[in-house]
Amino acid sequence: MAEVVFSSWGRNIVDNRKGGEAKPASFKLPVTYDGERPLSAFIGWDGIIVYNKDVDIPVMLAEYMKRAQEKYVCGKCTPGKKGTKVIMDALTAIVEGRGSEADLTSIEDVCQVIGHAKCTLCPSCTVPVLDAVTHFRDAFLNYIRGAKSLSSEFRYIEKYTAPCMDRCPAHIDIPAYIEAIKDYRYDVSLQAVRDSMPLPSVCGRVCPHPCETACRRKNVDEPISIMTLKRTASDFEWMHERKPPMLPKPRKGKTIGIVGAGPAGLAAAYYLALEGYNSTIYETLPIGGGMVAVGIPPYRQPRNLLQRDIDIIQSMGVEIVYNCRVGKDISLDELRKKHDAVFLAPGAHRSKPMGVEGEDKGYKGFLTGGIDFLRNVYLGLPSGMGKKVFVVGGGNTAIDCVRVALREGAEESTLVYRRSRAEMPADVWEVDGADDEGVRFEFQVLPTKVIANEQNEVVGVELIRMALGEPDASGRRRPEPMPGSEFVIECDTIIPAIGQDADLSFIPAEAGIDTTKWSTIVTKYVPLKGADGKDLKDGMGNMLSRTLITDCDGVFAGGDAEIGPLTVVACIGSGHRAAKVIARYLEGKGVELTDDERMEDILTYFGVYDKNEKVSWLDSASREHQSEIHGKERASKGNYCEVELGFVDSQAIREAERCLRCYRIAMVAV
Repeated sequence: MAEVVFSSWGRNIVDNRKGGEAKPASFKLPVTYDGERPLSAFIGWDGIIVYNKDVDIPVMLAEYMKRAQEKYVCGKCTPGKKGTKVIMDALTAIVEGRGSEADLTSIEDVCQVIGHAKCTLCPSCTVPVLDAVTHFRDAFLNYIRGAKSLSSEFRYIEKYTAPCMDRCPAHIDIPAYIEAIKDYRYDVSLQAVRDSMPLPSVCGRVCPHPCETACRRKNVDEPISIMTLKRTASDFEWMHERKPPMLPKPRKGKTIGIVGAGPAGLAAAYYLALEGYNSTIYETLPIGGGMVAVGIPPYRQPRNLLQRDIDIIQSMGVEIVYNCRVGKDISLDELRKKHDAVFLAPGAHRSKPMGVEGEDKGYKGFLTGGIDFLRNVYLGLPSGMGKKVFVVGGGNTAIDCVRVALREGAEESTLVYRRSRAEMPADVWEVDGADDEGVRFEFQVLPTKVIANEQNEVVGVELIRMALGEPDASGRRRPEPMPGSEFVIECDTIIPAIGQDADLSFIPAEAGIDTTKWSTIVTKYVPLKGADGKDLKDGMGNMLSRTLITDCDGVFAGGDAEIGPLTVVACIGSGHRAAKVIARYLEGKGVELTDDERMEDILTYFGVYDKNEKVSWLDSASREHQSEIHGKERASKGNYCEVELGFVDSQAIREAERCLRCYRIAMVAV
């Protein structure tokens, strides 16, 4: 178990430098940086953590401030621009033997002045500096007295982030695009988005915005409406018929075959195109977008805007072959022979069975799954829906099914869930939307039997009421049946919407690609371990530092097929990383992760947002809310018009001005 030599993180001092019985301290950091080299120290916005007593703190701090000042300080305020320069110069002078004790006093004074900077980047950089000057003062004095640096064996690696950026699976530079909106520079804002995410109209509408759960503005009043501001920039370009400015690098000779035109496949193709690589996407459906196109209703994501994002990607030289099922129309082996690399991103289009009596009898009105129902509706195929629709599930797909059923003419649309409303995994605003449209909810009930008539037609469902017991592995209270509480709900259509998996049947056994019992593809990773010796995983339960390459040379995997069925933005982040790794592979540089990617994973595990932080601000400012069409009439038959209407410009500017621009810089010694 790694022992902390010194830590000031979180304003809690742990000092084990003098020997004796060590004070315990543990942090969510790996023991090694890359599976081999020890992680010797970590410094950042909330202090210093030292594991190796030989780390030269004055040298590390001097390098930290040098990179902060020269690479990341925006220069838009005097305290930040001038103050960080004074500190950098003073630290540099000290470690080069040109400093004096007066420099230490100057550093302390200037750190206080920087507290009045425009944003939090520069003030947060002063925290480890003050801690170092306070708790490692003798080390600084040794340099002032003529000591020489002994730290050449260490390498310093920094990462620029923010709490919202860290929580975003695509790691978009959120403060940058919000700052540009505040300055009415929508084109600059959109470019900042596209640097990490090529489907801005999609993620400006249907993203569950986990970034907002890590917004420091929430510690003052309410989080920034990050998602809707992204839509603001995207809609401006579309409404004003602006041509996107991206230009790919000159074409390179190698090509990539991509399975699936969903968010992961499209993102990979886009970023590979920017690097000059031609990609061909093989898509089973007659349209692009994957689950966004056939799993998210048009009233949430207008199809013309989804298609516009796809058209922009294709304009970069990406080819999409529709109505082409890999494994049937073309084999995986043929793809490998045809292309220099293959990226598997087929999406999760296969519905999970409900597991109740009678579901396998072939009754008319029992549909195969929510994903299949939504796909048939959007493709104009027979849905098999009647007038009284019964949906089982608690996620966004289940909510989409009950709301689409109303738009398809259902007289009654009922959703049942085995836990309480508060425990539904669906987004709260989607549940509220269904409620507003007249959906009937039955909570804490479990279907036990499908009821059919003599003509084998569904006429109802038998259910049993559930009581919430002790918490299970997910932390939610486990539902337990209440004997004698059975009852029946009449219906003519049953739609299970309890989850979906990727269909990996196109991968032959001889390909040597390992898959899991959860229908995901296994990719290689660097085994990073924590202080307890356990492998480190991200918030989704996946191993950190995944290279996304499979056991089959030249074949990579990402999106739902690799991380499990999650969100659009998670798949985009996966596709972006895959593109970077594939490009390195094609250039003969191997598939090792870069320092930036390693630090990205380390910070995601460590966590940048502190929900208990006391964030002071001059005044509270209410969050802006986008306009929305309300009432049951919005769910009338055939009405798929968009429900949420976005911000007007004045709202967008006011909301952007609420952003605290919470940049942070972390650095490790390796």
